[in-house]
Amino acid sequence: MSRRRSVGLIGDESGYYARIRKQRGGGYLVEFPDLRGCLTEGATLAEARKNAREALSGWLFVAIKHGDAVPAGRAHRGRSFHRIVPELDVRIALAILSARKRRGLTQQQAASALGISQQAYRKLEIPGKSNPTLRTLERISAVLGLDLQLRAA
Repeated sequence: MSRRRSVGLIGDESGYYARIRKQRGGGYLVEFPDLRGCLTEGATLAEARKNAREALSGWLFVAIKHGDAVPAGRAHRGRSFHRIVPELDVRIALAILSARKRRGLTQQQAASALGISQQAYRKLEIPGKSNPTLRTLERISAVLGLDLQLRAA
């Protein structure tokens, strides 16, 4: 029996840690140590956190779209670190992409196992390009060995 990896798509513990520091001239600077070049700022801590989510989602979107490696988020400790979770469409695409790669499958192989075209499958791995139904997510989970979990926030 194959081992299934659990992935929660709503309210999950995935994410990346951002270092948020107060700047001398006012406002807050946000940096993601694990994602080179991913940074933003905000006038208030709340705005900095909101902007951090947008910056994280944008960084991951571009990396996925260009086929760049997406490093796993690592835990960081300290008062200046805050866990930031990307937008849901980015989390879903990233979970699908990561699971396929862990299985050692090409997009064509995954598409064949799902009974869809490679072009249709490719859209599932690009944030904002598809809106998979729960039934589709269930099929993807079965093919890629994921345990789909939906939790109330």
